[in-house]
Amino acid sequence: MDRLGSMSVFVAVTSAGSFSAASRQLRMPLPTVSRRVSDLESHLKAKLFVRSTRKLALTDAGQAYLVACKRVLEQIAEAERGASGQYNVPQGELFLTAPIVFGRLHVLPVVTEFLRTHPQVDVRMMLADRALNLVDDHLDLAVRIGALPDSSLVGTRIGQIRRVVCASPAYLAGHGVPRSPADLSGHVCVTFTGAGETDSWKFSAGPSVRVHARLAVNTAEAAIEGAIAGVGLTRVLSYQVADEVAAGRLVVVLRKFEPEPSPVSLVRVQERRLTAKLRAFLDFAAPKLRERLT
Repeated sequence: MDRLGSMSVFVAVTSAGSFSAASRQLRMPLPTVSRRVSDLESHLKAKLFVRSTRKLALTDAGQAYLVACKRVLEQIAEAERGASGQYNVPQGELFLTAPIVFGRLHVLPVVTEFLRTHPQVDVRMMLADRALNLVDDHLDLAVRIGALPDSSLVGTRIGQIRRVVCASPAYLAGHGVPRSPADLSGHVCVTFTGAGETDSWKFSAGPSVRVHARLAVNTAEAAIEGAIAGVGLTRVLSYQVADEVAAGRLVVVLRKFEPEPSPVSLVRVQERRLTAKLRAFLDFAAPKLRERLT
């Protein structure tokens, strides 16, 4: 039995949540995935999973073995990185994640510039508006907006962003400029579910303000387009409308009532040593992203 290979398959099954999902992820036939796990169970003389038609759950033995497998596989990976020179010369694949709009506007330009100066590094970037797990999703680095509650992550602060209320000049000319959050009761708004506050907006002081959502959408981009079209006021993150504000297509209002800014960080899993590719990217990207967010 290829024990290390079977351990990798076992970890993949737990991460993917099912044998079939792991089969697709590993590009390995489903019977092979199932056999690899069965071989491990036979070797250990213990059941690793409780199998049912609805879900796959780890047994107590499986949970303990999963922790051990991850530790062993990471130690092997670290040894291989050291032997291949990845701690000395930036090389190999670097896996990043960032929020969709932030990644497109700010991270991607920095990544393309980094690639020109580091020909031996390939970047794999996943843009998603949900916080991916760096360990489970095998990521080297993530851009996170907001506080970092997970103490297992190491953060490099690169700036901060604000949550702003804005509207088109035509809308403000026709409906007036709100001077305080209370004035929002006389306005219509464009909201989106990604903000987490579809019909209630919180400001720096006072209770949350309920707003009339004339248009509700599920992405920031759509909300911004609705505001540009003059439907109403919208509330988004400052970087999402920076170009529109600079071009005069949108105007920010209620500035002095904005909540505290949210920090933006580059985060990684705490390790004893950084690979050369990750250190090179941090040293390259952090100052450039700070400059972009200033």
